[in-house]
Amino acid sequence: MKAFIGGFAVAGMMLAGNAMAVDMPAEGKTYCSMCHAIDKKKVGPAWKDVAAKYKGNPDAEKTLIAHITKGGSFGWNIGVMPPRGMGAKDEQIALLAKFILGLK
Repeated sequence: MKAFIGGFAVAGMMLAGNAMAVDMPAEGKTYCSMCHAIDKKKVGPAWKDVAAKYKGNPDAEKTLIAHITKGGSFGWNIGVMPPRGMGAKDEQIALLAKFILGLK
């Protein structure tokens, strides 16, 4: 009986861990995933690192939208991101900036 209850506890934690995992929005997969991942550096920085860089900045969303729109390296000491990533539209850029800044 204890093994049965223990098995349920482990299964519950595994399911909770999967439910808490964050997935990149469709726009991010389409326009950004070639160079960015949520939690690891690829060509560009991990989005969690971007969120940490702007944490506490009251202009973070506006700044990030401008950076994505204009392109550049933004002090990351990496290659230059093309303007609008791979062609994202303004509303997609705003959605992605909000998503990125919401990561912990």
